[in-house]
Formats: sequence, C-alpha cells, structure tokens
Amino acid sequence: MLFNLRILLNNAAFRNGHNVMVRNFRCGQPLQNKVQLKGRDLLTLKNFTGEEIKYMLWLSADLKFRIKQKGEYLPLLQGKSLGMIFEKRSTRTRLSTETGWSAMAQSRLTATSALAVCHKSKTGSGCPQFWDSPNSSEISSMLPILQKLAWGTHSRVQCQSVLSSMTDAVLARVYKQSDLDTLAKEASIPIINGLSDLYHPIQILADYLTLQEHYGSLKGLTLSWIGDGNNILHSIMMSAAKFGMHLRAATPKGYEPDPSVTKLAEQYAKENGTKLLLTNDPLEAAQGGNVLITDTWISMGQEEEKKKRLQAFQGYQVTMKTAKVAASDWTFLHCLPRKPEEVDDEVFYSPKSLVFPEAENRKWTIMAVMVSLLTDYSPQLQKLKF
Repeated sequence: MLFNLRILLNNAAFRNGHNVMVRNFRCGQPLQNKVQLKGRDLLTLKNFTGEEIKYMLWLSADLKFRIKQKGEYLPLLQGKSLGMIFEKRSTRTRLSTETGWSAMAQSRLTATSALAVCHKSKTGSGCPQFWDSPNSSEISSMLPILQKLAWGTHSRVQCQSVLSSMTDAVLARVYKQSDLDTLAKEASIPIINGLSDLYHPIQILADYLTLQEHYGSLKGLTLSWIGDGNNILHSIMMSAAKFGMHLRAATPKGYEPDPSVTKLAEQYAKENGTKLLLTNDPLEAAQGGNVLITDTWISMGQEEEKKKRLQAFQGYQVTMKTAKVAASDWTFLHCLPRKPEEVDDEVFYSPKSLVFPEAENRKWTIMAVMVSLLTDYSPQLQKLKF
C-alpha cells in the first residue's frame, strides 16, 4: 500500500511540475525557416533535418499548451481517416494515437475515419486479424476487403492500395523496417513508423519534448544510453547530433548498434560538432551524462533469447551507483514497460525520473506528427520560442 501511494504521489508531483514547465516553454530562438511536412512519411528521423524535427516538437508543445492548459478545442483532423496496423502488441502507441486523434475530432475516431488493427496470426500463416472500432460503420464495410488479403510480400502492396483509397494516413508497427519501406513506396498517403526492428522515431520525439520541458534546451546535453543496441538507440543516433546533443552509449559485446547506423551517426556528430562514444562499459557511458536512458533488454520477438540476454546484460542495471558518475542534474528516461533488472526502484521512482511525463508526451508528439503530415497547420507558433 505504501509503495503504491509513493507512486501516486510521485505521479502527482510530476504532473504539477510538468504543467508549469509547459507554460514556460522557452528553448532558444524562434524557428525562422518555414517547414512543410504535409504529405511526408515518418519512417525514420534520418530523413528529417534538425529544423524539421524542431518544428514537430514545437508543434507538440503548442498543441499541449492550447488543448491541455487552455482547454481549447482544435478539430484539426475532422473528416480525416486513419489506418493502424499492428504486427506487434501495443499499449502506449495505440492509446496515445487514439486519444490524440479523439482530442482533434468529435469522437473516438472521426465519423468518417477508419481504424484497421492487424496482429500476426498465432498459426504463423501471417494472415492479419482485424477488429472493428466502436461507432465506425465505415470499418465494417472495409474489413471484408482487407481480410481477404494475405499478409505476404505482394499482398502488403495490395493492402496498402486499399488503405490508401480509404484512409488519409497509416501508422504501422511492424517487425521489419523493410516492410515499412515497401508500404511507403507503394502508398499514396503518409506512412508513420509506430515501431520497427530498426527505428522507433515517435518515441524519441516524446523523449526530446520531455527533456526540453525539463532542461529548457536540448543543445549541449549529454545522453547516456545503457542497454541494447536497439531501435530506440538507433533513433537517438539519427537525431541527437542535429540538436547539438552528445551521446555516450554502452551496449554488451555482441549487442552493439547496427554498423550502418553507427557510420551515419559518426557523420552527424562530425557535421554538428558533437561527441559520440560507443563502449561496452556502462559506467563509462554514464560519466557526466545529463540523461540516463535505458530500455527493455528483450524486445518483442526476442523472447527465446531471454536467458542468453539476461546473462549478457549483467551489470547494465541503472542504479544510484550509475547516477553517482553522471552529472549533478541527471534525469532518467525509460520508454516502458520497465522491468526491475533494467533499472532499480530507487532510480525509476525517484524525483529525477521523467518516465511518466515521457509517457504522456507520446500523446502530444504523435498528435503533432499527424497534424504535420496531414494539414497545413501554422498557428501562432512565434509565441513559443525553441
């Protein structure tokens, strides 16, 4: 009971402090260049400049302030349709997308919207299963068509052709990045990466918004990654240097980031004058870090590797011992769900932990992504300095 009470009190403290930060959101100079993202795909932050990513974060803060703080109703996506494809289970991505969509529409989904949720079948045949969304009659007529499509290489193209004709955008959580690339190539509508084996861009946007709200600026921060060389780390590597952030990453031997991602990250660091350190020593990575970051050691689809991975990641748990070598203003991020072997309770539930504001910001950043890709939204953003 005391443990649960502590969590509730911490959450309340996070929320109260976080609201003040949003009202006083000031991060550097106003964005001068006009950014146009309408019609683009969001497959990886590699494809976006620093100014374009800034715009999405800027818009996230503006929507959060106008909707959450001022109570404005902004039906920016009214009349639009969204398709969602999930080969992997989802909690925060699906919930943030659905609640974000409803905040800018008149119902859970707009009266003319369509939601298609796919899960890989247990039989291994790959045929997707679809569930209707409440109060959306359009989906009922769409499902029989989609259910006839096998989920193979060629039928993904067919599926995307159908979705392109009935929706305005698709958010897809898939196993392979190559499948997303294929969807984007064949689609005539924006494709949003809800997670793949290589990247998780919408998570990193939420992380950056959280850090901006806390520190007031991203430039000059040192990010200390301690964990797997996975899609989260890859997304950080594709974007951190563009904001002037340094990155120190520790991964066990054999679990380093993808070489092609590393090569490009080194190029970004050189171009932006930032430092990139890749090591196998968690304490070396944490040295002087402003932000300690970790993630699951066993991603979806890696369950059979659990025993091997737990052994390989011994010594990688984030603890107060880790924090002792970090900067005095250190904070902690984890995209959830968290397991105790990844970070202990003392760090996870500490006042230094930003995991709950980080989770909430999944909603505001995915809203900004959808608005950016689907509309010509350009409000009084000059009120918010970046």
